[in-house]
Amino acid sequence: MVVCSLVRMSRRSVVNFVCLGNRAVSLLHGNYHRPLHTSICNNSSLPKGGFKPEKVAVVTKTTRYEFEQQRYRYAGLSEDDLRQLLAMKGSSYSGLLERHNIHTNNVEHIVKSLRKEGIEVRVVKRGEYDEEVVRWADAIISAGGDGTMLLVASKVLSKDKPVVGVNTDPERSEGHLCLPVRYTHAFPEALQKLCRGEFRWLWRQRIRLHLEGTGINPTPVDLHELQLSLEQHSQAHRITTKDSQRRKGNVQESFSKPSLLPIRSLNEIFIGESLSSRVHLHRASYYEISVDDGPWEKQKSSGLSICTGTGSKAWSYNINKLAEQAVEEVLKIGKSQTGLEIPLNRDFIGKVTDEYNESLVFSPHDKRLLYSVREPIVNRVFSSSRQRGFASRVCVRSRCWDACMVVDGGTSFEFNDGAFATISMSEEDQLRTVLLEN
Repeated sequence: MVVCSLVRMSRRSVVNFVCLGNRAVSLLHGNYHRPLHTSICNNSSLPKGGFKPEKVAVVTKTTRYEFEQQRYRYAGLSEDDLRQLLAMKGSSYSGLLERHNIHTNNVEHIVKSLRKEGIEVRVVKRGEYDEEVVRWADAIISAGGDGTMLLVASKVLSKDKPVVGVNTDPERSEGHLCLPVRYTHAFPEALQKLCRGEFRWLWRQRIRLHLEGTGINPTPVDLHELQLSLEQHSQAHRITTKDSQRRKGNVQESFSKPSLLPIRSLNEIFIGESLSSRVHLHRASYYEISVDDGPWEKQKSSGLSICTGTGSKAWSYNINKLAEQAVEEVLKIGKSQTGLEIPLNRDFIGKVTDEYNESLVFSPHDKRLLYSVREPIVNRVFSSSRQRGFASRVCVRSRCWDACMVVDGGTSFEFNDGAFATISMSEEDQLRTVLLEN
C-alpha cells in the first residue's frame, strides 16, 4: 500500500521527497553529514551514590508453555494430551518446555543473587502484578522481555521508583528495554555495579491519558494474559462496562468530567476499531483529531498511533518506515521529473532508505509525542493534512462503534462514539530506568 501511495504522489510531492532539503543530492556527492540524534547518555545522569534497595519485586513473564497449560487447564488435559495437541498445531512440546526451563533458571539466578546481597525479594507472576506490589517494592525487576517490561512500567506512577529489565530468554527475545544480554547470566556483576554507583539513570518520558464524555469505560481489559477473539474482546468490554454502571450509576454522569487513567504508556497508544478492515461496513476508524489545540479534523483510517521516543523504535517505526523498493520507485519518478542525475544503484538506494528510516527514531528523553495516521482515507469528506508529526498534546474525539484505546499493546479501554481523550506528557510521569555498560 505504501508503494502504491508513493507512486501516485503528485509531481510537487515527488520533488519535495527527492530534494528533502538537498539530502539525497548531498548523499549523491558523498558529503552529507547525518544529523546527530540526541544521545541517550546526554539525557541520563550519574547517581549521587550507590543504589541498593531493601525490597525488590521480581515480575516474571508467562512463558508459552505456561500459557498453553493455562489455556487448556479447564479441559482437564494431561501432559501427554497437551503434547499431542501442540503437535497437531505444529508446535513442539519439548521446545516450549526447554524455553520455559531456560526462563525459570534465569529467574532463579536473579532471585538468588538478590537474596545473597541481603535484599528481600518477592516473586510475582505478571497476572498477579498490581498496585499493592508496586507500593511494597523499592525497585522492580522485569524478568522476561520487552512485553513484560512494558507491563511492569505501566503501573509504576512514580518517577522515584526504579524499574530494571532483565531478558530471561535472550535467544528468543530482543529485549531492547532490558539490561545488556550478558547480565542475564552475570546478574551479580550488575548488582555490584548498582551498589557501587557504576551506572547511569535514564528517565524515559511516558504518555498520560485523560478520558471524558460518553462511550468510555475507565475499567481496563488486560490483554497480556489473554488471547482473545474479536467477540471475546468485545464481550470483555461489555462486561466491565455493565459492572461499572452498576457500581456508579449513570455512566454519563460518572464520566462527564476528565478522568486521569491510573496507567502510563512507555511505548505507544493506539486508537482504532476492533475490526478496522471492514471499511464497507463503516468499520474504518472514524474520529476527530486536534494537534496542539489546533483546528479539528475529521479522519477515517485504520487507526491512530501516538508514541514516545522509547516507542519510536517499536510499532511506530514499522508503521512509518520505507522499504528500499518504495524508495527506488520514488527516486525513479524524481529522476524523470527533475532531470537530476540520481544513481539508482543498490548502495545509494540503501543509504537514502536508511537515512529516512533513522530519522523516525528519537530520544527516550524527548518530551514530544509522535502521532501517525495509519492508511488514512482521503476524499471530499475526510482529510489528513499530515500523516505523521510531532506534538505536545493530541486530543481525539471518537466517532467509532466498537473501538478501543490500547496502551502498549497490553491494556485495552473502550473508546466509542462520544468518548474524548487527551494524550500528553508530564515530567512527573518519567520512568526511572538503569543504563549499564555492556
